Amino acid sequence: MEFWAIITFGSAFLQNMRSALQKHLKGKMGTTGATFVRFGFGLPFAFVYLGLLHFAFGRPLPVPDGHFAVWAMLGALAQIAATFLLVHLFSFRNFAVGTAYSRTEPAQAALIALVLFGETVRLSVVGAIGVSILGVMLISVARTEFTLKSLVTSVGSRTAIIGLTSGFFFGMSGISYRAASLSLEPSLPAPDSIMQASFTLAVVIVIQTLAMLAWMLWREPQELSRIRAAWKTSVLVGFVGATASFGWFIAMTLQQVAVVKAVAQVEMLFTFASSVLVFKEKINRLEIAGCVLIVAGVLLLLIA
Repeated sequence: MEFWAIITFGSAFLQNMRSALQKHLKGKMGTTGATFVRFGFGLPFAFVYLGLLHFAFGRPLPVPDGHFAVWAMLGALAQIAATFLLVHLFSFRNFAVGTAYSRTEPAQAALIALVLFGETVRLSVVGAIGVSILGVMLISVARTEFTLKSLVTSVGSRTAIIGLTSGFFFGMSGISYRAASLSLEPSLPAPDSIMQASFTLAVVIVIQTLAMLAWMLWREPQELSRIRAAWKTSVLVGFVGATASFGWFIAMTLQQVAVVKAVAQVEMLFTFASSVLVFKEKINRLEIAGCVLIVAGVLLLLIA
């Protein structure tokens, strides 16, 4: 198995853990606060990773340019929007289904990359992504009367629109991070995907922390006291989130975002386990079938 795929599996596991912790925090604070802890408490860990690479391993720091700044800013804001919508979605649907809606990001990322950069993907990859997307659609109608019409119209429901929009912003952030990270390559003595990813993560998470902190000071100051009261769980969210992001950034520097995100659909396995074992939510047959299709899409992608 290739290096980027191994990192993606690990990041998917950590991302599921982060989302589960954020769902837990949603009962203690608002959506904004539960979104902020992902970035604010991840900031120290992002700088620890960067510091270790530079000072302990002697890897040179890249020199960013204007292209890096634009893509880093766009990606940072898109990820804030995506995370906010995902956390908000947990108020309407259970953990597994809420997460499933946003898993359309591989297809959306492929479309965004095609429009912005002219990137193309093989038909076998498109087919594998399509299998996973069908799995997501099955999960979305699993709690309703299942018909072909409901399967098609399920994408027009309120929760589906929120989830699809979340997936779009996740896809947009991934594309932006890849562009930002790759723009650092000419400023290094040799390509260094790990340093590029770590530097991009550190810059992005500073932008996200400052942006959300400014928003809360202006519009939702009450969230700050709720965050302080739940600081222990928030620190764990920050550590897991920053570590997962570090993995994502490395993988997306090495491979097309759509392909990385499609393999990341394996997160749904971890999501269903958390839904049943942690949150005591029931999973029905259609949801299980959808999960199987998602996993099948990942396996097809790995051999495509």
